Formats: sequence, C-alpha cells, structure tokens
Amino acid sequence: MSVVGFDIGFQNCYIAVARAGGIETIANEFSDRCTPAVVSFGSKNRATGIAAKNQLITNAKNTILNFKRFHGRAFSDPVVQNLKNKLAYDLVPMEPGVGVKVMYMDKEQHFNVEQITAMLLTKLKETAETNLKKPVCDCVISVPAFFTNAERSSVLNAAYIAGLNCLRLMNDTTAASLAYGIYKPDLPVPEEKPKIVVFADMGHSAFQVCVCAFNKGTLKVLATAFDPQFGGQDFDKVLVEYFCTEFQKRYNLNVKSKIRALLRLYQECEKLKKLMSANSMDIPLNIECFMNDLDVTGKMNRTHFEELSAHLLQRVEGPLQSVMEQTHLKLGDINAVEIIGGSTRIPAVKERIANFFEKAVSTTLNADEAVARGCALQCAMLSPAFKVREFSITDVLPFPISLKWIAEGDELEGSHEVFSRNHPVPFSKALTFSRENPFELEAFYSNPQTLPYPEVKIGQFIIRDVLPQTNGEKSKVKVNICVNIHGIFSLSTASITEKVQVEENEAAMEIESGPYTPDTVENIKNKTPIDIGTTEIQPQVQLDHQESPQSPSPEMEQEENQVGNAETNCKSNTEKKTDQPPDPKKPKIKLKTINLPVEAKLVWQFGKDLLDMYFEKEGDMIMQDKLEKERSHAKNAVEEYIYDFREKLCGPFEKFVSTKDQKLFSTLLSETENWLYEDGEDQSKQVYVDKLSELKKLGTPVQHRYLENEKRPKAFDELRQRLQYYAKLMGESRNNIEEYNHIDVSEMAKVEKAVNETMEWMTKAMETQAKLNFDQDPIIHASEIKEKQKELDTICNPIVTKSKPNIEIPKEENHLNRKTNSKNGRRREPMENECLAKHSEIPSQNGHCHPGESLTTNMDLD
Repeated sequence: MSVVGFDIGFQNCYIAVARAGGIETIANEFSDRCTPAVVSFGSKNRATGIAAKNQLITNAKNTILNFKRFHGRAFSDPVVQNLKNKLAYDLVPMEPGVGVKVMYMDKEQHFNVEQITAMLLTKLKETAETNLKKPVCDCVISVPAFFTNAERSSVLNAAYIAGLNCLRLMNDTTAASLAYGIYKPDLPVPEEKPKIVVFADMGHSAFQVCVCAFNKGTLKVLATAFDPQFGGQDFDKVLVEYFCTEFQKRYNLNVKSKIRALLRLYQECEKLKKLMSANSMDIPLNIECFMNDLDVTGKMNRTHFEELSAHLLQRVEGPLQSVMEQTHLKLGDINAVEIIGGSTRIPAVKERIANFFEKAVSTTLNADEAVARGCALQCAMLSPAFKVREFSITDVLPFPISLKWIAEGDELEGSHEVFSRNHPVPFSKALTFSRENPFELEAFYSNPQTLPYPEVKIGQFIIRDVLPQTNGEKSKVKVNICVNIHGIFSLSTASITEKVQVEENEAAMEIESGPYTPDTVENIKNKTPIDIGTTEIQPQVQLDHQESPQSPSPEMEQEENQVGNAETNCKSNTEKKTDQPPDPKKPKIKLKTINLPVEAKLVWQFGKDLLDMYFEKEGDMIMQDKLEKERSHAKNAVEEYIYDFREKLCGPFEKFVSTKDQKLFSTLLSETENWLYEDGEDQSKQVYVDKLSELKKLGTPVQHRYLENEKRPKAFDELRQRLQYYAKLMGESRNNIEEYNHIDVSEMAKVEKAVNETMEWMTKAMETQAKLNFDQDPIIHASEIKEKQKELDTICNPIVTKSKPNIEIPKEENHLNRKTNSKNGRRREPMENECLAKHSEIPSQNGHCHPGESLTTNMDLD
C-alpha cells in the first residue's frame, strides 16, 4: 500500500513518500524534486510540470498557471475579476465556478479549475507510481489554512477526478508542524509546560503563520493568521514594475503591451530576486531579443530592492501580531520561530520576523519540502501499512461558524455560533430542536470581515419528515453537525425519538443508539444549553483529539432524568438497579430513534454524475496522452534512424554496402526525411512503424555486416586460445606429467580428436570468409564460432579438469597419526558433523519473518 503526501502550492509542487527508512521527497522525470504547478495544452496532448513551464512563452494562451486561487470561486468573484486581465490565458464562467478556455485537440475547449488541478495531480500521481513501482491511491493533500468550505470541497473534487482517495486535507502550517515535532526527542512530557513554536510560511502567493504547542506525542495548534494576498509574487511584481518603467525610458518599449515579453520579464525578475537573497552586490539583468529584436539590460542590488519593497515588508508583521493577540502569549513564551516557504529566504523578510519575536529564526526544516513531508507522515499515520510512533494532532478552525433558523409559530428567528474561531478540529456537536414540521438550518461564517472569501454562506440543510408526537407535543429533533478531518463543515444526521408502548410479553425496553442515549450523555461538552424560544441547542462532542469532558450541565442532567422518568420499568446503562419489582399495571415504554432525511444545498456542490463524467473524461485524456506519446516516439524513431544511418553510410558502414545499394539507400533516406516534414508530419503511430520497417529492410543487412566484422575476429581469437590451451595439456599428458597421469589415454584421445576437428573447421571457415567482400553477407557468424567453442569445452573440459582419485588411509594408521598429533600438542580440528551440529543450534534470522512478528512496516523516524 502506497503512502504519499502532495504539497500543491500556488507555484510549485512537491511529493513525499513513506518508506521503511522514513520519509523521502522524490524527484520527477527531470531528476528535479520541484514540479511546477503548470498545465499546458497542445493540439494532440497535454503537458504538465516542467514540460508545461517550458511552453509558457511559446504557448502562452494555452498554458495554465496560478490557478489554485480559483478553487471554490465563481466567475463574478472579485479575486477572479481582479486577476482575469493579468493572465495570458482566458477565463470563462462555468457551473458552478470558473474555467479556462484553451485550444485542445484542435478545437476550443473549456475546463474548470477542478479539472486543471486533477491534471496536475495525475502527473504527480504518475511520478509517485514510477518511483514506488506500485499504484498510488491513498494520499494526503496540503491546502492553505485560510481555505473555506467551498475551496476545500473543490480540492477534494479534484482529487476524486484524478482517481485519488484523499485521506485528509491538511493545512500547510500544520503539516510543517508535524514534520517538525515528530522528530523532536526532547519535547516536554504532557504534564509539563508545552514547547511553544511559531511557524511562518511565506510562499509564492500567501503568508501564513501558526502557533503550536508541543508535548511528547502531542501537537496542538493554538492559533493561525494569514495574509492570502501577500507572497513572493508581490516582490516579483515590484521588480517587474521597476524594469518596465526603466525599459520605457531607455528603449521606448511598452513591455505590458506584449504578454510574451511580460512573461519573460517575470521569469528573469524571479531569478534576479533569488540571486539577491545570496548577494548584496549589483546583479545584472540581461534579456536577448526582448522586444522588436532589441536586447535589454539592467541591474539591481539588495539595498535598492528593499527600498522598493518597503511597503510590502510592513505587511510581514500583521499576521505575526494577530497570532500573538489570539493566543495571549508574550514574546518570552515563544521557544522557537521556524520559517518555511521559498520567500522566507529574502533577507529582509527573515530580518522582520526575527526582529518581531526578538530572537533568531530557525531553519530546522527544509523550507521547500517540509509541507510535503508532513503530509506523507500524516498519510502514514492514517494508513494500516505503516507503524508510526503515536503523535496526536489537533488543528483549529480559522473562521467562526454559526447556524440560523426560521422561527416556527410565535418564535423569533434565531441564530447561534456553533464553532468559534480557533475551535479544535475535527469536532462534532449535537443540537436539539423542538419542532413539529420540517425546518431549515442555514450555516454561515460569523465574521465576514476576517473571511478572505466573498460568500459568507456555507449552505442550507433541510430536515424533512418531521411530525409531532402522538400526544400532540413537538418532537425533539436531534441534529449532528461537525467539522470533519478535512476542515469542512457539514450536517451529518438528524433524528427524532418516539415513545412506543411495548406489549407485556415483550422483553425490557432497549434504548436504540442515538445522539442522546444515556451512554452518550457523559460525552457532553462544557457549554451549557441555550434556550432560544422553544429551540434547545445542546452541544455534544465525541472525538479523538479534544479536551477532557466536564460533567454534564444541570439542564442535560435534567433531560436525562426526564428520559428515565418517561421510561418507567425500563433499565439503561446509567440507571441504578433497584430491588423493587416492576408495577404490572403501568405500560412498558421504549424509545425508538428514527433517522430523518436531510437535504443539503451547499454554496459549492458538485453532483455525483458531473464528477463521474469529469473522472471519465480525465481517463480519456490520460489515454490520449499515452497514445500521443507512443506516436511521438515512433515518429522520433524514424527521424533518429534517418540521421544516424546517413552519417554512418559515409563513415563506418561505407565499405559494407555496395555502391548501388548505397545510392538507393541514400535516396530512400532523403525521400523519407522530406515526407516526414511534409505529408508525414501528423500521421498515426502505425504509419511511422511501417516507414521504419521499410528503412530497416535496407539498413539492417548493412548494420549486420558491420557488427559481424567487429565480433568475428574476437570470436576466432577466443576459439584459437582455447585450442592452444587444450593442445598444451595434451602435450604435457604425452610427456607423462604427474598432474595428468590419472587421465586415461582413451580420454585424452577424445580431447585430441575434438581439438583437431575444431582446428580444421576454424581454418576452413577463416579461409572461406576471407574470400568474400565486405559488402557481402558473411558466411561465418560470431554466434557459430561461439557455439563451436561451447561444443569443444563440453567435450574437453570435463576430461582435463578431472580430479585425482582420493587414496584412503588405513584406520590403524590414521589412529596412530591422531595420537602422534595429540602428543605433539597440536589442536585437533573439529569433525564436519560436529561443526554442522553447532551451526544447527543457531536459528537463521536473515531476512525471515518469525512467529509473532508484525507484518506492518516500522518506519524509522530517527
């Protein structure tokens, strides 16, 4: 089972995998661990990653980048409208969000942002599968901490389209915190004061900060803050604006009028920014054939750059101040400040962070790969295939969420904040409403001012089939709401409890499982119920990562008691057993829980049929890419064969082809080359395969003659050496050398016969081959010579290597020799059986599993 973490950034992506030895960041087909978040469309196929980025200038209209910000947003969104005119490609409205317009398969097509992200995920998935050599399905994907319900749902949809099972959407800073804390051996024990660490992450397009508390085996996020519109690209824009003005003055060039020139300038300014992070001297900027065949030059140094970026550097302190205010911590409470993200390498940014916290920043983590590694660690924890040391993670909700409902009867319309800011997640609560008709709940973000998203509404939830009790009273509808592991709010279930009379011959009442059975009352959190009209809201929590529950509130205890009174003669898990017999006159009552249908109308919602259609379409495009890749390889094989053989025909192959055939072959090569760039420019794979076969009909014999001419002399030399070896042994045998006296004369005669026959064959073969020209097909092949040598060795080698027979020593003489050795003080060597007996006592443990061993992989985190 594969364990993979994907860090999908605004500009770049990283992949981390879990192995038995720990976490490893893997490289793509270009041996680069960084894969650009770019997708490009061609006439027949798609390109992703580095291949797509290489087309950014030449195929600007069909190359999509910086699309992550469009997740979960409508075309009318202010962010989309602001970026629309700054992009080289065209945006179009799509249901339910925004899409891109490209030329693909020689026609205009529209793809929404989920499909574009799915294409990128497909590429990352293929890279992981190539590295792991097995299929990839389960994964953990990183998202910015400020992503809302709609944006997170959009990313999950993209993962589904790509054929991935996302086990968790993990906040960037939380993933980095996990990668930091799980490797720390010196964390305080749970009873001690936690270690407080601030993580500052400035990437290409956003700045995120979180404060975490670490204890041994525990990570708890205390607060998060962010500036979603502030990142490395803003520093790039400063340089671009400066050089646009500079080139306008010096060269009279309007750079912004040509999108290709502007994209080239962005690329060069990004390189310049990175160079200035390591050098304080003047750094030149040179671009050849920039516009109108003009070469442009410029220069910049770090001091000047910081002056131009002064207004941006002031924004660094905003999120830092925010997390300190949320946590009510003092600067002295902070134990360490970790910086990640490529833009934190800018010296001025690093200095601002250090000055704010009045301590040096730490770079323990890999600034680029920490998030991907944290995602892979989380995936390993969630996977049954890996055994990772226990480490609990508690994240927080960045935005408060409230519920509101329409009044029933004389009630007033009400609302209530169900999840506050920095509330622990994942988390669930149970709410109770007194209703006699179907009703509707609306979830929304409570504080629009802090929300980096124009729509505060999350969705509407309609609870149907609500009816009054048989006695005419309102039913108590219990609604379960939660923020799940992905950070997405949802209303999971709704139910009502009915009182049902039981016949006398039936068993004692059984309380069916429901939100408020006596077993679950103990799990109620510390918030007191809120009475709003006739609506009761009573939070309930039951999760792995939560504070210790306090005792139930008096209201909840009263409700529990009321349930007990209504259940006369009934026993539950929390009731005390009494010795009094039940009253046979009173009817037996049991509670029956009925689940109610809930209709969800979310602001951002994809239908199952639409997602399945996109999934199938992605599969078709993957197949088309594969076919196009095979077609391209077949075409390249023809082109490569033409250039390779044309060069060799006038070189090493020249004497192995006749003048007539050489002229004919050269003509065919030229004709095929012309066809390749004219009518054969866009043909099917089979056409190129046939063309290559046609060329090889003439080329293969020539190549075969050349190779045989290279191999044959070497094969004859090896055979000659074997013959000389055996001839030498025969001579020594005739001279009665003691080493060969044990070999029978008839056996040596076989050797002599085989040597003479092979010598005769070799002499004849060499004479016959020597009579042929180089441009004629050889009669004797190197494979035949090697086969002849093999036959010779088969006959001769067993004879000449026959060992001498062993001479047995009489037992009495052998016994005397042993005594003599003992008297002389020599140590007796152990017998073979004794050695075997000793070795048999040692169990073989090399690479074998033993009874009781676990089959899960232990991952080395040290």
